Amino acid sequence: MLNKFKNSSNGTQWVGAGSAIGVAVFAVTNEPTWIAVGVAIGAALSSRKPKIQNED
Repeated sequence: MLNKFKNSSNGTQWVGAGSAIGVAVFAVTNEPTWIAVGVAIGAALSSRKPKIQNED
């Protein structure tokens, strides 16, 4: 039996969202540092451990 994790791609979604925010700020300020900041924030959010949920 294969066990699959729920929300297994949640980490990549956070990195994608962070980079999208970084690109948006870059478009306004024209400073490429914001792209890296957005990716770093997304990676930090994706590295959190998920809460353990009981399945009844």
